[in-house]
Amino acid sequence: MEMKKRIHLELRNRSPYQVAELVLDNCRSVDGEIEGLNDSYKALEFLSMANVELKSLSKLPKLPKLRKLELSDNSISGGLDVLADRCPNLTYLNLSGNKIKDLSTVEALTNLKNLKSLDLFNCEITNLENYRQSIFRRLSHIIFLDGFDEQDNEAPDSEEDDEDCEEYEYDDDEAGPRGSEEEEEDEDEEGASDLEEEEEEEVGLSYLMKEDIHDEEDDDDYVEDGGEGGEEEEEDDDEDDEEATDQKEKGEKRKREAEDEGEDDED
Repeated sequence: MEMKKRIHLELRNRSPYQVAELVLDNCRSVDGEIEGLNDSYKALEFLSMANVELKSLSKLPKLPKLRKLELSDNSISGGLDVLADRCPNLTYLNLSGNKIKDLSTVEALTNLKNLKSLDLFNCEITNLENYRQSIFRRLSHIIFLDGFDEQDNEAPDSEEDDEDCEEYEYDDDEAGPRGSEEEEEDEDEEGASDLEEEEEEEVGLSYLMKEDIHDEEDDDDYVEDGGEGGEEEEEDDDEDDEEATDQKEKGEKRKREAEDEGEDDED
């Protein structure tokens, strides 16, 4: 199917300015040129034209919002300088399986300042000595080349996403990727939560100690009250004993008087 007809089918009764993604893989270009695309596709963010026998990008329209461009398995050998003017916000570019041979061809991507990931896999340029070092030196803004960064760390699955790429940017003063600040913030939050738990435990302990002290004071008051009551009971017992003694003495006195009166009667 020709590219122009394929685009018409992919629109699905939508206007070009409503299309954000467009996949035209395996269709046929005419004379190796792009056809059917124009400046009306202003909202386009993802465009895939893999294996469409493409030889030139000269007819690529201005796509200001385009972020990802798939051009793998074509016959492109140059003319990459048009990308900086037509797609200034491009972050991911796949040129694997094309006919790119020289470093000078890739240097045309220098003006694509937002480009983070570049794929040249299976191009002749990859056979050059120190190929990777040369690309990273010429395109310093590139993070991933052929799916790996300069330290041979593999790119994430969502490498086309700018946010994912930014997580792997390296600071000038640090050897590791960004993200350490987030880890430090997490550690600070964990430390703060531990401190709060310790404070809650201290408050709980102090509360229990106060409760114990209060209970001891109540016990002391009870003992004091009980002691006073005991003394009063002892005093009452002493008074009862004195009365009993008095009664006994009076009884003995009366008995003696009765005996004395009996003796007088006998006389």
